[in-house]
Amino acid sequence: MKLSPRDANAFFAKPTPGPGILISGADPMRVALKRQDLVKALIGPQGEEEMRLTRLNGSDLRSNPSHLLDAVRAPSFFPGPRAVHIEGATDGLTALFQTTLTDWQEGDGMIVATAGALKASSKLRKLFEKDPRARFTTIYDDPPSAGEIKERLTAAGLSQVDSAAMEAMVSLAAHIDPGDLRQFIEKLSIYKIGDPAPLSADDIAALAPADLEAGVDDLLNAAAESRQDQIGPLMRRLEGQGINPTTLCIMAGMHFRALHAAASDPGGAAQGIARARPPIFGPRRDRMIRQAQNWGVNRLERALDLLLDTDLALRSAGQTAPQMARVERAMIRLSMMPR
Repeated sequence: MKLSPRDANAFFAKPTPGPGILISGADPMRVALKRQDLVKALIGPQGEEEMRLTRLNGSDLRSNPSHLLDAVRAPSFFPGPRAVHIEGATDGLTALFQTTLTDWQEGDGMIVATAGALKASSKLRKLFEKDPRARFTTIYDDPPSAGEIKERLTAAGLSQVDSAAMEAMVSLAAHIDPGDLRQFIEKLSIYKIGDPAPLSADDIAALAPADLEAGVDDLLNAAAESRQDQIGPLMRRLEGQGINPTTLCIMAGMHFRALHAAASDPGGAAQGIARARPPIFGPRRDRMIRQAQNWGVNRLERALDLLLDTDLALRSAGQTAPQMARVERAMIRLSMMPR
Protein backbone atom coordinates (compact mmCIF):
# COMPACT_ATOMS: atom_id res chain seq x y z
CA MET A 1 0.00 0.00 0.00
CA LYS A 2 1.39 3.37 -1.01
CA LEU A 3 1.04 6.22 1.48
CA SER A 4 0.84 9.85 0.44
CA PRO A 5 3.02 12.32 2.40
CA ARG A 6 0.00 13.38 4.47
CA ASP A 7 -1.07 9.80 5.23
CA ALA A 8 2.54 8.88 5.97
CA ASN A 9 2.86 11.63 8.58
CA ALA A 10 -0.32 10.39 10.26
CA PHE A 11 1.01 6.83 10.19
CA PHE A 12 4.37 7.86 11.67
CA ALA A 13 2.56 9.59 14.53
CA LYS A 14 0.20 6.67 15.21
CA PRO A 15 1.39 3.49 13.43
CA THR A 16 -0.80 0.44 13.00
CA PRO A 17 1.16 -2.80 13.57
CA GLY A 18 1.64 -4.80 10.41
CA PRO A 19 4.22 -6.78 8.43
CA GLY A 20 6.33 -3.79 7.51
CA ILE A 21 6.92 -0.43 5.89
CA LEU A 22 9.53 0.71 3.36
CA ILE A 23 10.68 4.35 3.68
CA SER A 24 12.48 5.73 0.63
CA GLY A 25 14.16 9.10 0.13
CA ALA A 26 17.16 10.85 -1.40
CA ASP A 27 18.11 12.63 1.83
CA PRO A 28 19.35 10.09 4.42
CA MET A 29 18.83 12.58 7.27
CA ARG A 30 15.16 13.17 6.45
CA VAL A 31 14.57 9.42 6.08
CA ALA A 32 16.34 8.70 9.38
CA LEU A 33 14.28 11.29 11.27
CA LYS A 34 11.00 9.92 9.94
CA ARG A 35 12.09 6.38 10.74
CA GLN A 36 13.04 7.49 14.25
CA ASP A 37 9.59 9.05 14.76
CA LEU A 38 7.90 5.87 13.54
CA VAL A 39 9.92 3.50 15.71
CA LYS A 40 9.42 5.66 18.79
CA ALA A 41 5.66 5.78 18.24
CA LEU A 42 5.54 2.03 17.56
CA ILE A 43 7.56 0.61 20.46
CA GLY A 44 7.59 3.59 22.84
CA PRO A 45 10.49 5.63 24.22
CA GLN A 46 11.80 2.68 26.26
CA GLY A 47 11.43 0.10 23.50
CA GLU A 48 15.09 -0.05 22.52
CA GLU A 49 16.22 -0.32 26.14
CA GLU A 50 13.75 -3.18 26.58
CA MET A 51 15.30 -4.95 23.58
CA ARG A 52 12.19 -4.67 21.44
CA LEU A 53 14.15 -3.14 18.56
CA THR A 54 16.54 -5.11 16.34
CA ARG A 55 18.84 -3.33 13.89
CA LEU A 56 20.07 -5.07 10.73
CA ASN A 57 22.01 -3.89 7.71
CA GLY A 58 20.97 -4.71 4.17
CA SER A 59 24.50 -5.73 3.16
CA ASP A 60 24.67 -8.25 6.02
CA LEU A 61 21.40 -9.87 4.97
CA ARG A 62 22.85 -10.85 1.61
CA SER A 63 25.24 -13.28 3.30
CA ASN A 64 22.88 -14.23 6.15
CA PRO A 65 19.30 -13.97 4.82
CA SER A 66 17.88 -16.05 7.67
CA HIS A 67 18.65 -13.22 10.13
CA LEU A 68 15.64 -11.23 8.93
CA LEU A 69 12.97 -13.84 9.63
CA ASP A 70 14.73 -14.80 12.88
CA ALA A 71 14.63 -11.18 14.04
CA VAL A 72 10.97 -10.80 13.08
CA ARG A 73 10.00 -13.97 14.94
CA ALA A 74 12.34 -13.54 17.95
CA PRO A 75 10.43 -13.19 21.25
CA SER A 76 11.18 -10.40 23.71
CA PHE A 77 11.68 -10.54 27.46
CA PHE A 78 9.44 -7.48 27.78
CA PRO A 79 5.81 -7.19 26.63
CA GLY A 80 4.91 -4.84 23.84
CA PRO A 81 5.23 -4.42 20.08
CA ARG A 82 8.59 -5.08 18.41
CA ALA A 83 10.32 -3.58 15.38
CA VAL A 84 13.12 -4.72 13.08
CA HIS A 85 14.96 -1.88 11.34
CA ILE A 86 16.77 -2.76 8.10
CA GLU A 87 19.01 0.03 6.82
CA GLY A 88 20.13 0.11 3.21
CA ALA A 89 17.40 -2.05 1.68
CA THR A 90 17.87 -2.67 -2.07
CA ASP A 91 16.18 -4.51 -4.93
CA GLY A 92 18.57 -7.41 -4.38
CA LEU A 93 16.68 -8.24 -1.16
CA THR A 94 13.22 -8.27 -2.79
CA ALA A 95 12.81 -12.06 -2.66
CA LEU A 96 13.85 -12.15 1.02
CA PHE A 97 11.40 -9.40 1.95
CA GLN A 98 8.64 -11.11 -0.02
CA THR A 99 9.10 -14.35 1.90
CA THR A 100 9.19 -12.55 5.24
CA LEU A 101 6.10 -10.44 4.51
CA THR A 102 4.19 -13.52 3.38
CA ASP A 103 5.13 -15.52 6.50
CA TRP A 104 4.44 -12.63 8.89
CA GLN A 105 1.92 -13.39 11.65
CA GLU A 106 0.25 -11.39 14.40
CA GLY A 107 2.71 -10.84 17.23
CA ASP A 108 5.78 -10.79 14.99
CA GLY A 109 8.02 -7.75 14.87
CA MET A 110 7.22 -5.08 12.31
CA ILE A 111 9.80 -4.50 9.55
CA VAL A 112 10.90 -0.87 9.19
CA ALA A 113 13.11 -0.79 6.09
CA THR A 114 14.84 2.35 4.83
CA ALA A 115 16.32 2.89 1.39
CA GLY A 116 17.64 5.62 -0.88
CA ALA A 117 15.57 7.09 -3.68
CA LEU A 118 13.72 4.26 -5.45
CA LYS A 119 12.31 4.59 -8.97
CA ALA A 120 8.76 3.53 -9.76
CA SER A 121 10.20 0.49 -11.52
CA SER A 122 12.00 -0.72 -8.37
CA LYS A 123 11.09 -4.34 -7.53
CA LEU A 124 11.38 -3.71 -3.80
CA ARG A 125 9.15 -0.65 -4.02
CA LYS A 126 6.52 -2.54 -6.05
CA LEU A 127 6.55 -5.33 -3.46
CA PHE A 128 5.60 -3.02 -0.59
CA GLU A 129 3.18 -0.99 -2.74
CA LYS A 130 1.20 -4.04 -3.89
CA ASP A 131 1.11 -5.88 -0.55
CA PRO A 132 -2.21 -4.84 1.10
CA ARG A 133 -0.77 -5.33 4.60
CA ALA A 134 2.56 -3.55 4.00
CA ARG A 135 3.19 0.13 3.32
CA PHE A 136 5.53 2.24 1.21
CA THR A 137 6.21 5.98 1.32
CA THR A 138 8.71 8.41 -0.14
CA ILE A 139 10.25 11.21 1.91
CA TYR A 140 10.76 14.26 -0.27
CA ASP A 141 13.25 17.07 0.30
CA ASP A 142 10.49 19.64 0.84
CA PRO A 143 10.78 21.68 4.06
CA PRO A 144 8.27 20.83 6.80
CA SER A 145 4.90 22.54 6.60
CA ALA A 146 3.54 24.91 9.23
CA GLY A 147 1.36 22.06 10.53
CA GLU A 148 4.34 19.73 10.98
CA ILE A 149 6.34 22.45 12.72
CA LYS A 150 3.40 23.14 15.02
CA GLU A 151 3.21 19.46 15.92
CA ARG A 152 6.95 19.33 16.70
CA LEU A 153 6.73 22.45 18.85
CA THR A 154 3.74 21.04 20.74
CA ALA A 155 5.56 17.74 21.30
CA ALA A 156 8.46 19.74 22.77
CA GLY A 157 6.11 21.48 25.22
CA LEU A 158 5.74 24.70 23.20
CA SER A 159 2.00 24.73 22.58
CA GLN A 160 1.67 28.53 22.83
CA VAL A 161 3.24 30.14 19.74
CA ASP A 162 2.36 33.59 18.42
CA SER A 163 1.87 34.19 14.69
CA ALA A 164 5.16 36.06 14.20
CA ALA A 165 7.09 33.20 15.83
CA MET A 166 5.37 30.63 13.62
CA GLU A 167 6.20 32.68 10.52
CA ALA A 168 9.83 32.87 11.64
CA MET A 169 9.94 29.10 12.27
CA VAL A 170 8.56 28.33 8.81
CA SER A 171 11.17 30.60 7.21
CA LEU A 172 13.96 29.10 9.28
CA ALA A 173 12.87 25.52 8.53
CA ALA A 174 13.21 26.23 4.80
CA HIS A 175 16.92 27.02 5.18
CA ILE A 176 18.33 24.56 7.71
CA ASP A 177 18.64 20.79 7.73
CA PRO A 178 15.89 18.74 9.40
CA GLY A 179 18.31 17.53 12.07
CA ASP A 180 19.37 21.10 12.85
CA LEU A 181 15.69 22.10 13.06
CA ARG A 182 14.99 19.34 15.56
CA GLN A 183 17.94 20.41 17.72
CA PHE A 184 16.82 24.04 17.48
CA ILE A 185 13.33 23.14 18.74
CA GLU A 186 14.93 21.27 21.65
CA LYS A 187 16.97 24.39 22.45
CA LEU A 188 13.79 26.47 22.35
CA SER A 189 12.01 24.11 24.76
CA ILE A 190 14.89 24.39 27.25
CA TYR A 191 15.08 28.16 26.77
CA LYS A 192 11.36 28.53 27.59
CA ILE A 193 11.36 26.40 30.75
CA GLY A 194 9.60 28.36 33.46
CA ASP A 195 8.47 31.06 31.01
CA PRO A 196 4.65 31.05 30.64
CA ALA A 197 4.67 33.61 27.81
CA PRO A 198 3.98 32.30 24.28
CA LEU A 199 6.94 31.60 22.06
CA SER A 200 7.81 34.85 20.25
CA ALA A 201 9.93 35.90 17.29
CA ASP A 202 12.39 37.47 19.75
CA ASP A 203 12.88 34.07 21.42
CA ILE A 204 13.67 32.55 18.04
CA ALA A 205 16.03 35.39 17.14
CA ALA A 206 17.88 34.91 20.43
CA LEU A 207 18.73 31.29 19.57
CA ALA A 208 18.66 31.19 15.75
CA PRO A 209 21.97 30.45 14.00
CA ALA A 210 23.68 33.74 13.16
CA ASP A 211 24.57 34.46 9.55
CA LEU A 212 27.49 36.73 10.46
CA GLU A 213 29.91 36.99 13.36
CA ALA A 214 28.71 39.41 16.05
CA GLY A 215 31.84 41.55 15.69
CA VAL A 216 31.32 41.87 11.93
CA ASP A 217 27.67 42.80 12.52
CA ASP A 218 28.79 45.60 14.83
CA LEU A 219 31.14 46.97 12.18
CA LEU A 220 28.57 46.81 9.36
CA ASN A 221 25.90 48.45 11.51
CA ALA A 222 28.34 51.22 12.44
CA ALA A 223 29.06 51.86 8.75
CA ALA A 224 25.37 51.72 7.79
CA GLU A 225 24.30 54.02 10.64
CA SER A 226 27.00 56.70 10.17
CA ARG A 227 28.81 55.92 13.43
CA GLN A 228 32.22 56.74 11.99
CA ASP A 229 33.95 57.02 15.38
CA GLN A 230 33.33 53.33 16.12
CA ILE A 231 34.80 51.94 12.91
CA GLY A 232 38.46 52.23 13.88
CA PRO A 233 38.18 50.36 17.23
CA LEU A 234 35.97 47.68 15.67
CA MET A 235 38.46 47.17 12.83
CA ARG A 236 41.28 46.73 15.36
CA ARG A 237 39.27 44.11 17.23
CA LEU A 238 38.43 42.17 14.08
CA GLU A 239 42.03 42.37 12.91
CA GLY A 240 43.12 40.93 16.25
CA GLN A 241 40.67 38.05 15.76
CA GLY A 242 42.35 37.21 12.45
CA ILE A 243 39.45 38.15 10.17
CA ASN A 244 40.58 38.09 6.53
CA PRO A 245 40.11 41.49 4.79
CA THR A 246 38.63 39.89 1.68
CA THR A 247 36.16 37.91 3.80
CA LEU A 248 35.19 41.10 5.61
CA CYS A 249 34.59 42.85 2.30
CA ILE A 250 32.44 39.96 1.07
CA MET A 251 30.34 40.09 4.24
CA ALA A 252 29.88 43.84 3.83
CA GLY A 253 28.72 43.23 0.25
CA MET A 254 26.16 40.66 1.47
CA HIS A 255 24.82 43.12 4.05
CA PHE A 256 24.46 46.04 1.63
CA ARG A 257 23.00 43.84 -1.12
CA ALA A 258 20.31 42.78 1.36
CA LEU A 259 19.64 46.46 2.13
CA HIS A 260 19.49 47.26 -1.59
CA ALA A 261 17.04 44.42 -2.26
CA ALA A 262 14.85 45.65 0.61
CA ALA A 263 14.96 49.27 -0.52
CA SER A 264 14.11 48.22 -4.10
CA ASP A 265 11.10 46.11 -3.15
CA PRO A 266 7.82 47.56 -4.53
CA GLY A 267 6.10 46.74 -1.23
CA GLY A 268 8.60 48.70 0.85
CA ALA A 269 11.67 47.91 2.92
CA ALA A 270 9.77 45.81 5.47
CA GLN A 271 8.39 43.52 2.78
CA GLY A 272 11.80 43.36 1.12
CA ILE A 273 13.48 42.25 4.34
CA ALA A 274 10.73 39.66 4.84
CA ARG A 275 11.71 38.14 1.47
CA ALA A 276 15.39 37.89 2.45
CA ARG A 277 16.98 34.44 2.28
CA PRO A 278 18.24 33.22 4.66
CA PRO A 279 15.55 34.85 6.82
CA ILE A 280 16.27 37.74 9.18
CA PHE A 281 14.61 37.78 12.61
CA GLY A 282 13.94 39.96 15.62
CA PRO A 283 15.81 43.19 16.41
CA ARG A 284 18.24 42.65 13.51
CA ARG A 285 15.31 42.63 11.12
CA ASP A 286 13.94 45.93 12.47
CA ARG A 287 17.41 47.47 12.34
CA MET A 288 17.99 46.51 8.71
CA ILE A 289 14.56 47.87 7.74
CA ARG A 290 15.52 51.26 9.21
CA GLN A 291 18.90 51.16 7.45
CA ALA A 292 17.32 50.39 4.08
CA GLN A 293 14.82 53.21 4.51
CA ASN A 294 17.49 55.71 5.53
CA TRP A 295 19.87 54.86 2.69
CA GLY A 296 17.55 54.62 -0.30
CA VAL A 297 18.23 52.80 -3.55
CA ASN A 298 20.60 55.34 -5.14
CA ARG A 299 23.02 55.61 -2.25
CA LEU A 300 22.97 51.84 -1.74
CA GLU A 301 23.97 51.40 -5.37
CA ARG A 302 26.94 53.72 -4.82
CA ALA A 303 27.83 51.73 -1.68
CA LEU A 304 27.83 48.50 -3.67
CA ASP A 305 30.05 50.09 -6.33
CA LEU A 306 32.51 51.11 -3.60
CA LEU A 307 32.56 47.62 -2.09
CA LEU A 308 33.04 46.02 -5.51
CA ASP A 309 35.99 48.30 -6.28
CA THR A 310 37.48 47.51 -2.86
CA ASP A 311 37.06 43.77 -3.39
CA LEU A 312 38.74 43.94 -6.81
CA ALA A 313 41.62 45.94 -5.34
CA LEU A 314 42.10 43.39 -2.57
CA ARG A 315 42.30 40.57 -5.11
CA SER A 316 44.57 42.39 -7.56
CA ALA A 317 48.26 41.54 -7.73
CA GLY A 318 50.93 44.12 -7.03
CA GLN A 319 48.96 46.11 -4.43
CA THR A 320 51.21 47.78 -1.87
CA ALA A 321 48.60 49.33 0.46
CA PRO A 322 47.78 47.26 3.57
CA GLN A 323 44.61 45.32 2.84
CA MET A 324 42.95 45.86 6.23
CA ALA A 325 43.59 49.61 5.92
CA ARG A 326 41.90 49.57 2.51
CA VAL A 327 38.81 47.90 4.00
CA GLU A 328 38.78 50.38 6.91
CA ARG A 329 38.87 53.27 4.44
CA ALA A 330 35.91 51.78 2.58
CA MET A 331 33.95 51.40 5.84
CA ILE A 332 34.61 55.05 6.73
CA ARG A 333 33.49 56.19 3.27
CA LEU A 334 30.33 54.12 3.66
CA SER A 335 29.57 55.72 7.03
CA MET A 336 29.76 59.17 5.41
CA MET A 337 27.45 58.42 2.48
CA PRO A 338 24.04 58.79 4.21
CA ARG A 339 24.89 62.30 5.47
